Amino acid sequence: MTADPKVTALSYHDALTAVLRDVTPLSSETIALEESMGRALAQDVTSPVALPPWDNAGMDGYAVRRSDVRGAAGDRPVSLRVIGSIPAGADSTLLPTLVAGSAARIMTGAPVPPGCEAVVRIEDTDRGLDVVRISSDRDLAGRGNVRPRGEDVAVGATVFDAGVTIGASHLGTLASVGEATVRVHRRPRVTVLSSGDELVLLDRFDEVLAGRRIVSSTSYALPALLREAGADVRVLPLLADDLDAVTDAIRGAVNDGCDLLVTTGGVSVGAHDYTRDALVALEGKLGFWRARIRPGGPIGTGQVLGVPWLGLPGNPVSTMVTGALFAWPLIRTLGGHSAVHHVPLRVRMNASFDTAAPLTHFVRVRLLPAIDGMLDATLAGPQGSNLLRTMAMANALLIVPEAVNHVEAGMMLDALLIPGSDFLGTAVGGHWPEQS
Repeated sequence: MTADPKVTALSYHDALTAVLRDVTPLSSETIALEESMGRALAQDVTSPVALPPWDNAGMDGYAVRRSDVRGAAGDRPVSLRVIGSIPAGADSTLLPTLVAGSAARIMTGAPVPPGCEAVVRIEDTDRGLDVVRISSDRDLAGRGNVRPRGEDVAVGATVFDAGVTIGASHLGTLASVGEATVRVHRRPRVTVLSSGDELVLLDRFDEVLAGRRIVSSTSYALPALLREAGADVRVLPLLADDLDAVTDAIRGAVNDGCDLLVTTGGVSVGAHDYTRDALVALEGKLGFWRARIRPGGPIGTGQVLGVPWLGLPGNPVSTMVTGALFAWPLIRTLGGHSAVHHVPLRVRMNASFDTAAPLTHFVRVRLLPAIDGMLDATLAGPQGSNLLRTMAMANALLIVPEAVNHVEAGMMLDALLIPGSDFLGTAVGGHWPEQS
């Protein structure tokens, strides 16, 4: 491996491809269903049962035969004998059979009795207990408020494919088909290593107040971002800008066991940027050193002692942007998730601004729904790579392509939601835009 800083800078898409190249999901393990939230399935799940397990009522009302109710109206109601009442927990094998001129009172979710062809909603009846008067036949249309057996899942059907990320509704569905345990991919073990003589943690804040040091904000922000991606994160103590210290720390991190090593700082061309030299000393394998993006151009990838390595820049915003753009999908891939890439949203920029260089710019913006239903993007604040609060105020990164050096108000561009941001649909003027 060489430490030549004149390596050709890659485009954003080429850099992302290089980061993910040759990365495969980690091994799998079996865990309790209740512990699987956020994990990726390592194998397909098939169902031994049908969901729902029987034809059931989609409304509170009366189970009927279609021929008995057809033509019913308010001025000519139909009267039927009520032969029973069926609660939601009724045994489907012990139900009365509907015969001509009969009906059964039934609750939502209850199994429909033999002979039932439709369920008349209770609002179209007089709610009779012995004899019910039905005043409308509108519920005969379509399936007649009967939800068929296996509508959601058939016996033997694939419930979820391998690679699916387990969410709350997945948990409920997996429980419904009897999956008390699930086979999932391991959480990636990620070690974070940061260096910088000027940096301290919060236990040394007195030095910050004295004007001698600054807080290593990324020592708190980056691990949180990586955990949101699904990683188990270990953060090493801050390192001095010293080649031997950085080399020893990288060697120790790998020897202690990790699936991915993430470093921040030390990947630029400054006199005290030692990460690349440490990798050379450890005979690491270099992927690339720069990307044509801003913020975050000084970014590197490769392997060291057999473990994937991702080197993020040291400026706080650059760290977080490249962490979202590159570390996030890398961790998702290691974790076996089939969905690893951010989905771009088409948005409308509501202000004009210039970009300073022919790079792909990731501009911190806040998205809000406009009255016309479009998503409007507003600058979250100043865009300096040291201004982390602006990153916190944003909920998306506006992508300004390399070929665009001036963004005009009203221009349509793509944006990526920032992982963990509070994009929950803030209403405009206290109300939602009207739907057409």
